[in-house]
Amino acid sequence: MRLGCELEHRITRVVSLELGPDNSNRVYPESGLLCPFHSTADHGGREDRIDDFARINTYHVGTIAYLVDRMTKKADLDGTLIDNALVLYGSPMGDSNMHAHKRVPFFVAGHAAGTLTGGVHVKAPAGTPLANVMLTLLRRLGLDDLPAFGDSAGAFDL
Repeated sequence: MRLGCELEHRITRVVSLELGPDNSNRVYPESGLLCPFHSTADHGGREDRIDDFARINTYHVGTIAYLVDRMTKKADLDGTLIDNALVLYGSPMGDSNMHAHKRVPFFVAGHAAGTLTGGVHVKAPAGTPLANVMLTLLRRLGLDDLPAFGDSAGAFDL
């Protein structure tokens, strides 16, 4: 059954893309390396393995840059697809060698239908739960009455 145009634009479109599980031994030859991801992430402080891990991560971020670039060029409603989308990319590890889940690196792209301005770099104070950012993003996507998310301690000022 095909929905009419009016209803089509009210449907939330959500996509989740995992480049690979963190404990994967997948290789990414496109990065220029044939090292397995997980053993490269567990670099043991070795400079050569840290460099390899950086190359794999550079490749991964490049795939997201490609996606965002394509979204910037795709018309959607009253702007482009990136104007009406929110792309979140990151890692669950702040220090993959130590399997530390604190200070995880991530970025947000898109304007979420005008609720995000972009072009800013924000560093959270130490101890800030990542869930605070997730709560804020969910609210920007229209879940205004969501009281909490995970271990959030409140909204995050973006």
